[in-house]
Amino acid sequence: MKNKLQNLKQEILERLEKAADILQLQELEEKYLGRKGELTLLLKEVGNLPAAERKETGKLANEIRTEIKQKLIEIKKKLDKNIHNDEFFDATLPGTKIASGHLHPLTQVQRDLEKIFSSMGFMILDGPELESDYYNFEALNIPKSHPARDMQDTFYINHKNKQGEYDMVMRTHTSNVQVRAMEKYGAPLRGVALGKIYRNEATDQRHEHTFYQIEGLMVDKDISIAHLMAVLREMFKRLFDQSANIRLRPGFFSFVEPGVEVEMSCLLCKGKGCPVCKRTGWVEMLGAGLVHPNVLRAGGIDSKIYSGFAFGTGIERLAMMKYGIDDIRLFHSGDLYFLKQF
Repeated sequence: MKNKLQNLKQEILERLEKAADILQLQELEEKYLGRKGELTLLLKEVGNLPAAERKETGKLANEIRTEIKQKLIEIKKKLDKNIHNDEFFDATLPGTKIASGHLHPLTQVQRDLEKIFSSMGFMILDGPELESDYYNFEALNIPKSHPARDMQDTFYINHKNKQGEYDMVMRTHTSNVQVRAMEKYGAPLRGVALGKIYRNEATDQRHEHTFYQIEGLMVDKDISIAHLMAVLREMFKRLFDQSANIRLRPGFFSFVEPGVEVEMSCLLCKGKGCPVCKRTGWVEMLGAGLVHPNVLRAGGIDSKIYSGFAFGTGIERLAMMKYGIDDIRLFHSGDLYFLKQF
C-alpha cells in the first residue's frame, strides 16, 4: 500500500507540474482528489488494512494528500500570475483600427450632383427602372419606327399588352422621368433625376450595358439655350473644382428641338488627346436641348406659354473626368484595390 501511495504521489506531482493552464489543473484535481478520484479511492482502502499497518499507512496517506493540495495551491497561484501578465495592456495606447467600408465613387459623385442642383433650386426626382413603353419612348417623341426601339439597344420584358406588343422595358435613360414630373408638378418646374439605366450593347473602355445617369429638366416661360449653358457651366465648375472649357455641337435627340451635344475639354490629357477622348482632346459629356413641344404637351403643359431645357449624361463619365479614370468598366468590377483609392 505504501508503495502504491508513493508511486501515485510521484505521478500526481509530475502531472501537476506539466499543467499548462487553470482548466487543465482543475481536471487533474478532479481526477485524483475528487469524490471518485484515484487518491481518494486509495485512501478509502486504508481502513481495510490490519490495525498495526493501518495507523502508519494512514499517516503517510494524509501527509501525501496535504502535500498534493499544497502543490495545487502553489501551481494555481503561478498560473494566475501568468494569466495576469498575458492579459496586461496599456490603456493609453491607441486602439486597433477596425476596417470599415466607404461610399462608392459613383455614390460620391451622385451626392455631389444632388447638392449642386439642390442649391440651384432643382428638386430631386425619381422614377421606375422597369418602365412602360409609353414613358420611355412614346411620350418622349420617339415613335415606334425610331432606331432606339431596336432590340439590340433595349432590354424588352417578356410582357405583352392586349395588342400583342411588348410594352415594358428596362429604362434606357432617366428621361423617362420627364413626362412623369410634368404630369405631377406642372410648370414652372426644375428637377434632376439620378438613377440606373440599361442598354443592350457591348461594353468597352467607354461603354457599359448598365450604368447611372443624371437627367436635368427646367420648364418655365422664356427658357433658352443660354439658361442651359449657365446651369451646365455651374455644374461643371463645382463638380470638377475648376472652370470647364465646354462647347456645343449640333445633335439629334427626339425629345428636344434644337438638340446639342455638349463637349468638354478632356481633363485626363488636358486636351492633348488620349484613348478616352479618341485623340481629339474633347469628350462628349452630355446630350441636351430645348424640350420638344410634343413632350411638353404629353406632360400636360401648354407649349405656347412654356418652354424648357433638358440634358442627360452618364454619372460614370463625370466620375471618370473627376477622378482621372480611363476605363468605365472599373466602376462595376468590384475590384477593392480600385475602390480603396476613393
